[in-house]
Amino acid sequence: MLNDEPKEQQNDTSLDAVLRPNSWGNYIGQETIKKNLSILIRASREREEPVEHLLFYGPSGLGKTTLAYLVAKEMGVSMKITSGPAIERAGDLASILTNLMPGEILFIDEIHRLNKMIEEILYPAMENRQLDIIIGKGPGARSIQIDLPPFSLIAATTRISLLSSPLRARFSGGIFKLDYYIPEEIKKIILNSAKILKIPVDEDAALFLAERSRFTPRVANRLLKRARDYAQIHRYEKINLEVVQKTLELLQIDEHGLEEHDRKILESIVLKFNGGPVGVQTLAAAASEEIGTIEDVYEPYLLRLGFLEKTPRGRKATEKAFGLFGKKLPQQKLV
Repeated sequence: MLNDEPKEQQNDTSLDAVLRPNSWGNYIGQETIKKNLSILIRASREREEPVEHLLFYGPSGLGKTTLAYLVAKEMGVSMKITSGPAIERAGDLASILTNLMPGEILFIDEIHRLNKMIEEILYPAMENRQLDIIIGKGPGARSIQIDLPPFSLIAATTRISLLSSPLRARFSGGIFKLDYYIPEEIKKIILNSAKILKIPVDEDAALFLAERSRFTPRVANRLLKRARDYAQIHRYEKINLEVVQKTLELLQIDEHGLEEHDRKILESIVLKFNGGPVGVQTLAAAASEEIGTIEDVYEPYLLRLGFLEKTPRGRKATEKAFGLFGKKLPQQKLV
C-alpha cells in the first residue's frame, strides 16, 4: 500500500522510530513490568518455546508498542503488526494467522476495537493454536479446523474494560498496566532523545519540558522535537530554558501541561454546565471532540491532575478547574 502521508509527517514518524528504545537498558521506567518480562522471556528461551500471550494496557504514549518490540528482539523473532480496526472480517484474521512463521509474534494494537465475532475466532487460536472456520451458510455450512504454527500474541489497549473476560483470560503470559511516568524519568528520556538528535539540552530545560509532558514519553519527545525546531530557526546552539519556554508559549501549553483542547473541555464543563455533572456525549458535542478522544486522550490526564471527576451522573469540574478560569466553585457543589 502506498504511503499517502505528507513528507513532513513521514519524516516525523520515522524520527519517532529512531527515538524508540532498542534495548531494556534504554527503556526508562516501568521497572516492575520489565523485571517480570525479563523472567518470562528468559524462561521461554530456555524452554525453546514462544513467549506466552501478553496484554499491555494504559493511556496512549506510555510505551506499550515499544515493549512489544523489545520482547520480539529479546526472543530473537520477527513481529507482525496490525490493529483492531484494521481486522474487519474473519478472513482478515485468518490470513494473518495462517501466514505467521513458527515462533513469530503478532502484535495487535487497539485490540479493544476488534469485532466481537472476530474476537471469538482468537479464542481457539490463542489456546489451542487452531483456527475454526465456517464455510457456507445455513444447513449446508460446515466447519474446518486449521492448525496454526506456534506463535505469540501481544496486544495493547487503552481501554481494557472493553475487552471481554474470555479474551482477557487467554493472555496467559500476563496482563500488565503501564503507569504514568514521574518528571525525573521523563527528564532522562528527554536527555537520551536529545543525544540521539545530536542537540545539547540544559538540565533545567529538560526538567521544564518534563514537567509539562503529561507524564508521557511520547508527548515529551514531541515537545523536544518542537523545541529543536525553534532552536534551529532562531539560531540557538542548544536547547536552553528560554527556548523551551518560547516553544511551549507558541504551542499554548501552560504550566500544568494543559493544551488548548484540555482547557476547552474544562471550560465547557465550568462555564456551559456550571461545573457539571454532564454526560460525556453532551460534553463531546459542546467541546467539538470525539467521545473516544475525550475518554482516551484528555480525560485520564485531567483526572490525574485533579481538574475532573467522574461520577455516575457524568463528569464534574473540581474546585481546581474553576480556579483555572478565575471562578469559585458554586456553594451547592461543595455539599
